[in-house]
Amino acid sequence: MTINTQPQLNNIAGLIIDMDGVLWHGNQPMAGLQDFFKTLRDLSMPFILATNNASLTQRQYRDKLAAMGVVINDNEVLTSSMATAKFLRENLPAEKRRVFVIGEDGLKQPLLEQGFILTDLYQVNQPAKGIDGEGADIVVSGLDRQLTWDKLATATLNIRAGALFYATNADTTLPTELGEVIGNGGTLAALEAATGVKPVSIGKPEPILYQQALTMLGTNEANTVAIGDRLNTDILGAVNAGIRSIMVLTGVSSLTDLEQVDYQPTWVMNDIKAVTAALRAYI
Repeated sequence: MTINTQPQLNNIAGLIIDMDGVLWHGNQPMAGLQDFFKTLRDLSMPFILATNNASLTQRQYRDKLAAMGVVINDNEVLTSSMATAKFLRENLPAEKRRVFVIGEDGLKQPLLEQGFILTDLYQVNQPAKGIDGEGADIVVSGLDRQLTWDKLATATLNIRAGALFYATNADTTLPTELGEVIGNGGTLAALEAATGVKPVSIGKPEPILYQQALTMLGTNEANTVAIGDRLNTDILGAVNAGIRSIMVLTGVSSLTDLEQVDYQPTWVMNDIKAVTAALRAYI
C-alpha cells in the first residue's frame, strides 16, 4: 500500500485527536507539534484530544502540552477515564457507588467528580464473617504505573465477590520514547485469568469515547474526523462510531498492518506535519 501525498480533505467541522503516538512518544514531542496546533487555531478548527490513556488528568495533559510549547484548555481534553466515570454514573443504579480503582489520579479524579466513593486495599465484602457493605460495587482498571500485587489481589477479591468489572480501555501496549511497553490490557488479562470475568471496556475501539467527544464538539458523525496511530483502537473506534479517520504512521500501526484488517482509515498520512499541510490546503 502507498500513501497519497496530496490527500483531499472535505467537510470538516471538528477533529478528535489521539495523543500517544500522534502528538508525542512519552515526553518527546513529534516534529511539527507546535505548527499543527497553530494551524488549528489559525483555521478556528475545534478539536478534542481524546485518549485511551487514563493515567493523567485534563490538567496534567494541559501542562504536558504547555511544556512542549502548546496551549490548550482543559475542556479540549477527553480521557477514557472521564468517559468511563460519566458512563458509569449515567448507566448504573444510584446505589452502585463504591469503586475499587486500579489506576492513577487521571482515573480517580473523574470518578470522585462523578460522585463515586473509592474503596481501599482489602476492603472486601465477607458475608461469612458478617462483613458486608465494605467492599466495592465496581472494579475499574486503567493504566497504573504503580501497579502492585496487593492491588491485583484486592481487585480479584472484589470481582469474585460480585463487583462489576469495567476497564477504561484494553490497550495491550503504550508507545514510549524507548518503544512499546505494557498497557492496561496486560492488567485486564491477569484479572480475567484470576476471576473468569471479562471486563466491559469503555475506551476505543468502543464508540462511547468518540460519541462523548462529538457532544463536546457540537459536531456530528458526517463532519468530524478522528486522527490516530493505532488501527485496532483509534481507527476501528472511528469506524464503530461512524466517523472518518486519518491514520498517521508515527505510532503503533504500519502500512503492512493495513493489509491484515477488513476495515480501513479514510486517509493515511506520514505524521502530523502531513496532516497540517492537508488542513491548510483544505481551507
